[in-house]
Amino acid sequence: MTRKGLFGTLAIAGLLAACPSAWAQKKKDKPAEGERETVAKPLSEKEQRKKAEKLRKELETPYRKWLNEDVIYIITDEERKAFSRMSTDEEREQFIEQFWLRRDPSPDSQENEYKEEHYRRIAYANERFASGIPGWKTDRGMIYIRFGPADEVESHPSGGTYERPYEEGGGTTSTYPFEKWRYRWIEGIGTDVIIEFVDKTMTGEYRMTMDPSEKDALLYVPGAGLTMMEQMGMANKADRFSRTDGTRLGTGNQPLPARMQPFERLQQYANLQKAPSVKFKDLEAAITSKVIYNLLPMQARADFFPATGSTVITNVTLQFARKDLQFKQEDKLSRAVVNIYARVTSMSRRVVNVFEDVVTVEVPTDFLQQASQGQSVYQKSIPLAPGMYRLNIVAKDIVGGNMNNYEMALNVPRMEEDKLFASSLVLADLIEKVPTKSIGTGQFVIGSSKVRPRMGDEFRQDEKMGIYMKLYNFSADEKTGKPSGTIDYEILKNGDNAKVLEFSEDVVGVEGSAAQMTVEKLLPLKTLAPGQYTLKVKAVDNLKKETVTQSAQFSVK
Repeated sequence: MTRKGLFGTLAIAGLLAACPSAWAQKKKDKPAEGERETVAKPLSEKEQRKKAEKLRKELETPYRKWLNEDVIYIITDEERKAFSRMSTDEEREQFIEQFWLRRDPSPDSQENEYKEEHYRRIAYANERFASGIPGWKTDRGMIYIRFGPADEVESHPSGGTYERPYEEGGGTTSTYPFEKWRYRWIEGIGTDVIIEFVDKTMTGEYRMTMDPSEKDALLYVPGAGLTMMEQMGMANKADRFSRTDGTRLGTGNQPLPARMQPFERLQQYANLQKAPSVKFKDLEAAITSKVIYNLLPMQARADFFPATGSTVITNVTLQFARKDLQFKQEDKLSRAVVNIYARVTSMSRRVVNVFEDVVTVEVPTDFLQQASQGQSVYQKSIPLAPGMYRLNIVAKDIVGGNMNNYEMALNVPRMEEDKLFASSLVLADLIEKVPTKSIGTGQFVIGSSKVRPRMGDEFRQDEKMGIYMKLYNFSADEKTGKPSGTIDYEILKNGDNAKVLEFSEDVVGVEGSAAQMTVEKLLPLKTLAPGQYTLKVKAVDNLKKETVTQSAQFSVK
């Protein structure tokens, strides 16, 4: 029975119970002249669309985005079904916590290396594989997130002349841009796994393929790009289109290697779509901490960089002045050690993340006095869902015994889908590119760059101030596939708001794609007089008519 029918039945039953005689009399009488029976009016098409849109928004909760974005490639069918049956946020929170614990390779430690590596892969995919859509949505992003970096990558970003291997028929042809990834071993799939991605549209979006001939740009050109068999007259190019193995290879009757047999290729393609198997059993975690005196001076800050619509990479940066640390002399080397324990909790004090680490500072004893004037900086990246959190950090100087219990709020922002959005604006004392193998890994690394924030935001005139920020969700032109907009920079002198510097650039020249682009600059400060300043960075999307602005305070001395 429908909801409407049920309500109607209940209403009739209520009337009968309230006045059965009146109802019986009314039933016998005919409807009066001019009266007509009330019939429910069906919803108009506009009302139906409105209702469907309302339902869609209700379903697009952070948990739905977590399911369909964050873990879409690694969640099993059984887990997905279990998650869909849950009716309360508390149940979903517990499920998510257990989901990561099941995959934790070292449950005895406080860190979950699997979770951290997963979100590092998402950040890398967004940085390297975006093409009008976020990198995590692409085929290369899917494979990278599931299985990590390939052991070997053969890249042909411009296509062009290509010597086919013998197993593909040999001979010379011209190709679309393509990449060939080789994994020595993937659990559940096998050894020597080769995956090809082809960009047939020349837009930067590489699609995974089962057919090695899909990259052949001369496939449909008669007499061009012939294989060795076709050049020797042992095969006809037209025969490629009557093959029954799902390829367009020009190998004639030559048998294919075992791994290129149709069922092998189909099985591998299907296995690559499956979520990796869960290795670890359900676990329970209990973490306790202790309130300690505030004795060891420490500076802390947090910066936010969305990885998906429901997860934000939160970079927590700590700084210790070396003059506040106690050094222990060992021969010609002096060493200071600070143990760090940190806990992130929800506003209801539920623990959502814990990490601990050791910061060691080593300097030659002869240079201890000079080295003690510097700073030691530490950073940890944490994936968090949008929302409000508390961050408690306990730091202990092992040599001197001093401690610090530092608490700060983490207001993790939410990135709305299709809305222009900006990450934190970071003023850095160091911005430099990292080697390809180091992308997304290590302290201070964001994507392909090492970005070390300047704690306190104080710079000297002889320094260059790094400016780093990410912009998301620019619209792409339907014809060119490129965004249209500008990024405006403005520096104001605090106090009188005098404008001391202003410049602008077109977003087309900014690194990245419409889905995610990176603002990365080094600004000389020698022309700025000592004082306090405000930097404003405004991004303008000309297609959507949207703007977003971030600002930061800094001083020059």
